[in-house]
Amino acid sequence: MPAPFRPKPGRPAGHHAGGRRPHHSDGPPPHRPGDIDEAVLYGVHPVIEALRNPKRRHRRLLATENALKRLTEEIGELPLQAELVRPSEIDRLLTPDSVHQGLYLVCDPLPSPDLDSLPDDAVVLALDQITDPHNVGAILRSAAAFAAAAVIVTIRHSPAATGVLAKSASGALEHVPLIAVRNLGDALDELGKRGFLRIGFDSDGEIAFDDVELRRPLVMVMGAEGKGLRQRSRDLCDHVARLEVPGTITSLNVSNATAIALYAASRRR
Repeated sequence: MPAPFRPKPGRPAGHHAGGRRPHHSDGPPPHRPGDIDEAVLYGVHPVIEALRNPKRRHRRLLATENALKRLTEEIGELPLQAELVRPSEIDRLLTPDSVHQGLYLVCDPLPSPDLDSLPDDAVVLALDQITDPHNVGAILRSAAAFAAAAVIVTIRHSPAATGVLAKSASGALEHVPLIAVRNLGDALDELGKRGFLRIGFDSDGEIAFDDVELRRPLVMVMGAEGKGLRQRSRDLCDHVARLEVPGTITSLNVSNATAIALYAASRRR
């Protein structure tokens, strides 16, 4: 059996789990959400989809005996050699509540495309400082299900595309590009000049989403839990719409609201 992987001396257990590095002020930040130089993925679906993704540069794969057997059944020949370890070896690299299913992969972050790469008939999401990785992961999963062209996030004030976010996305991180921008308002302004219909969502929006005349290209802007859309984001939207629901609670979790908005938009294409 190969020697088990251990963190380098001086690094606390779980150091890789966030994949985050301190940013130095002597240069521009990288064009990536969360400012990371490596990504850690764990769990069956995130790891399998990452290993299948030719755009990923894989660095290290840890797997238990049972998990490695499942990997080879699903993928066949692996793009890198796995290190066979006991589950406890992976446990020590992650937080106690992490469900790794015997798989732990270190790889390079995916490149962030430019706004110019979006097609003229795109439907995209823009996230206004949504910082909970569970929510962003769930949003990516919905975006993949409804064939969104991309999810726009900010380089700062966004969770890193690694760890919890990747696990919550359940493999969608490999299929929906994350476009990281320095300033969301500037990005919305640029998309407006390109002809994108910009719709922000708020439970108190002035128009029901069903009453908005949709067209492509379309960007749907989702605000953070509690804070909602920032003023500049709101001002740059062509409409601030509400999702009408029949119950007494009209404010939805942002990932649930995004799934409903994507479904409603897909039904009207």
